[in-house]
Amino acid sequence: MLLCEQEGWQSFLKDPETTWKALTAPGVITIVAGDGERVLGFAQLQTDGVVQAHLSVIAVDPASRRQGIGRGLIEEAFSRSGARRIDLICEGPEEFYRSFAHKRFSGYRVYPQYERDNETGLPR
Repeated sequence: MLLCEQEGWQSFLKDPETTWKALTAPGVITIVAGDGERVLGFAQLQTDGVVQAHLSVIAVDPASRRQGIGRGLIEEAFSRSGARRIDLICEGPEEFYRSFAHKRFSGYRVYPQYERDNETGLPR
């Protein structure tokens, strides 16, 4: 959960039981990288098992970045997915995602109205 806190991902921090359900739900592949003592990174991918997958979450400990952990997480999740492609929304290092064979698309993340932060008005 420390990685989620470092990234500011409040939806994963609210309720550990809900987080566990999200990371282990049917059609979800969650890969965790660690060094035996701590979690260095994790990725969550949703897949139909045939054609499409969506990389929903990836986080790597800041001190462990640029060591191949993120690439390894994505490659392992992709190999387990059975899909031919992965879609994702990028809110981070675009050069990292551009390092994979890819085709760039524009996209949106749609939120229900009731999930807005009361202070900022932004989606949570």
